[in-house]
Amino acid sequence: MDKNFNYSSLKLGIIGGGQLGKIMSQKAKKMGFHVTVLDPTYNCPAAQVSDKHIIGGFHDKAKLEQLVQETDVTTFELEHVETSILKELYDNGHEIHPSPYVIELIQNKYEQKKLLDERGIPVPAYKDVSCDEDLKSFGFPVIQKAKKEGYDGKGVQMLKTPEDIKNALQTESFIEELVDIDKELAVIVARNIEGDMKCYPVVEMLFDDRTNICDIVMAPAKISKEVEEKAIDISKQSIEVLDGVGIFGVELFLTNSGEILVNEIAPRPHNSGHYTVEACATSQFEQIIRAVTNLPLGSTKLISPAVMINILGEEGYEGEPFIDGIHEALAIPELSFHFYGKSFTKPFRKMGHVTVLADDINIALEKAMKAKSILKIKGSKKR
Repeated sequence: MDKNFNYSSLKLGIIGGGQLGKIMSQKAKKMGFHVTVLDPTYNCPAAQVSDKHIIGGFHDKAKLEQLVQETDVTTFELEHVETSILKELYDNGHEIHPSPYVIELIQNKYEQKKLLDERGIPVPAYKDVSCDEDLKSFGFPVIQKAKKEGYDGKGVQMLKTPEDIKNALQTESFIEELVDIDKELAVIVARNIEGDMKCYPVVEMLFDDRTNICDIVMAPAKISKEVEEKAIDISKQSIEVLDGVGIFGVELFLTNSGEILVNEIAPRPHNSGHYTVEACATSQFEQIIRAVTNLPLGSTKLISPAVMINILGEEGYEGEPFIDGIHEALAIPELSFHFYGKSFTKPFRKMGHVTVLADDINIALEKAMKAKSILKIKGSKKR
């Protein structure tokens, strides 16, 4: 995009209308941009704060083309989309970032891992599988992953013994060694059209054992300076390998022996970067808009230590959501509450998050855990 472009009339298209698209849209509107979202759900979160909502599925070629044709720049809040029409449009000069070729690669976790490995990025040992004998090739325990469509813990299966093969995923998959993990880390990397890059602080992610959904994010991670520098360096190299433009969530394993391995990459705003709205000079949601429109990247400075907690739909409830404990939770100092505006809750669905600031990360964690115990998203029906 030319620097002389008239940004006062810029039209941004977002594929996906969930919570990520909602906050992206809010930041784009703050900058004065016109926002159109594509999502199949009427009154989806992003549609509530956007100028236009194209109601259509993520594999609807006609609706995808409409979005791209009607906007100056198109970007993504999710990667599970039809890429064939987007590649055609991209090849004909339309601004789509990250490119549909990057999205297509990342859609296949095996091909993503293979490329990173071939380009010298450290990843866990892995192998393509096509039969039960392949599943046994690493020994047990082993992690089986679906090549496509996996997210939020779905499409991942631990096989502890040969008897578990009967529970194996019945889809195209690969296996990965079970890494001896000390911590799960993440780095948000921004890269604009000109190739300028900025990294956010390394954060630590804790996961809900029931769902394998990221539950808690601590910024900054409690790691050494050496580990921090290594994690940032590997994350930047990974995005350079992809030649990606936008925001990328690079998920990493820190092993007990001190190795850093890339788990996988998300080509969009990431759950591990929600804390940036309150805790950094420029949020990941504003940063992606800067990156894809070729504006200068903003400062990623951490203004305050922070802890983010996901608020999931309560087990045993579904239907119209009801927020329980909001008065008590908002009495906690330096707490920000984000409710995504989803009209239907179900167990473990991401319904909102809280971010808590404090001068000390341990105090922030203590306050966030208190909020987690108070805030409950219940539904109109008991299951």
